[in-house]
Amino acid sequence: MSGYTLGVFITMAVSGRVPVTTEGEQQLRDELRRLEGEERFQISKRIAEARAHGDLSENAEYHAAREEQGLLEARVRYINTRLSNAQVIDVSSLTNEGKVIFGSTVTLGDQQNNQDVRYKIVGEDEADVKQYKLSITAPLTRALIGNFEGDEITVETESAQINYKIVKVEYLK
Repeated sequence: MSGYTLGVFITMAVSGRVPVTTEGEQQLRDELRRLEGEERFQISKRIAEARAHGDLSENAEYHAAREEQGLLEARVRYINTRLSNAQVIDVSSLTNEGKVIFGSTVTLGDQQNNQDVRYKIVGEDEADVKQYKLSITAPLTRALIGNFEGDEITVETESAQINYKIVKVEYLK
């Protein structure tokens, strides 16, 4: 298997499939378990306590807890939908050909300031720039996908063009 290209992800999106790493799938499952367990229990407890205060029409605690319950249930539905549509991709099981694909970890050399930066390409729900996890839909990621270790790419931002060299491509768990 040669890897996933951007075209594959467009096809997944049309079919309703959502790419996610194995780590991202586990994070969603953990969050769902927490929300459906302890969080749901705590909100139900707050609603019951607020009901005990009497007149619900002017009970701010009750209305706040009900609103929180609605938000929690919306998040639970969202996660369930994402998991049911997930296309879990474990790149560590693929042969590393040096090609940048979904789930790969890429070390880039910024040719303007001679500094290296390392990013993991992940699904939209997993993206976190502070943890150096880039969404498959990010402009930098779109420029990287399909290129190989040693290739040079140019990414256009609003203020400049940035030239990168793909120093290393890893298929890590």
